[in-house]
Amino acid sequence: MNNAKPITTVSCPTCKTPVRWTPEEKFKPFCSERCKLIDLGDWATEAHKIPGEALIDPTEDQEPPYFN
Repeated sequence: MNNAKPITTVSCPTCKTPVRWTPEEKFKPFCSERCKLIDLGDWATEAHKIPGEALIDPTEDQEPPYFN
């Protein structure tokens, strides 16, 4: 009997290239460092956002929290 599990493949979130979900794929779920950095840049520029109500009003002055 062959107990080998089939290898899961996902699509790179940036370019949609198939990526094998194995320990050898160091950029998973991305296909490359380039695609990983493109995605990071999209989050940094707020091209990607998580929908929902803002927790902090950006028009109000906010004091940083102080810890004792």
